[in-house]
Amino acid sequence: MLLRKIAPALAVTVAAVLAAPAAAVAAPDRPAASASATAAVSGERVTSTAAEIAAAAAGNPVIVVGGLSGIASAYEPLASRLRVDGYRVWVYQLPNLGLGDIPTSARAFSSFVGQVRASTGAAKVDVVAHSEGGLVSRYFIKSLGGTSSVDRYVSLGTPQYGTYVANIVKFLGLGSCAGIVACQQMSIGSSFLAGLNAGDDTPGTVRWTAVRTLQDELVRPVDNATLADGVTNVLIQSACPLRVVGHLGLVLDGTTYTVIRQALRDQPIRPNCFAL
Repeated sequence: MLLRKIAPALAVTVAAVLAAPAAAVAAPDRPAASASATAAVSGERVTSTAAEIAAAAAGNPVIVVGGLSGIASAYEPLASRLRVDGYRVWVYQLPNLGLGDIPTSARAFSSFVGQVRASTGAAKVDVVAHSEGGLVSRYFIKSLGGTSSVDRYVSLGTPQYGTYVANIVKFLGLGSCAGIVACQQMSIGSSFLAGLNAGDDTPGTVRWTAVRTLQDELVRPVDNATLADGVTNVLIQSACPLRVVGHLGLVLDGTTYTVIRQALRDQPIRPNCFAL
């Protein structure tokens, strides 16, 4: 009786557990046309020069890819920061809130990338992906020919090698992830992850960055958010040991944003520990 009572709540929890707030597909706002823009990311107020804004506006469109069971508004702070820095930004919500099969979501994402490229005339896009969104994007790049259409890939708290949190429902005797397919696929040892991680983690000429945080309560162990084979792996606390950033906080945290910004500009990664 107790298990029947808590099973629905656990199903919702698992959906939130690996959740990135997945955002609705939306056309980007145009960047401000000012000579310089201020991004409120540090006590010194980091600014973008006119040249940096112009370069971003003329560069690749950026697609922010959400994760499991999210809502559009949760990604707007990140999208807004990028727009202030001049980027053309789209936000992508995973089909069915990311609850279904990850390869199926990746095929839908492939179509969306094609739409963004067609509407902008861009040869390639840059991807900033949170949680499950990083797996969807990476599957697209690695298995669906995305190496030709993605220039930069930045993952935020993505369980690249799975997470024990996804195994918790099975551990409690309530079935395999309460029937949530994506949760099953993000479980450590899943056949999906075995296939995705076979061979080269980071194929093609894509510039890969994987960001993680010690306080990630949903990707455990946290080093499962790293990649191999020519990637820049960034642990926020390596540079900023006192910085506290949770799984969902990676989308909102100012220090994390400085890493995203540097990765999109091909700059050395030097996190700003005092960013807001």
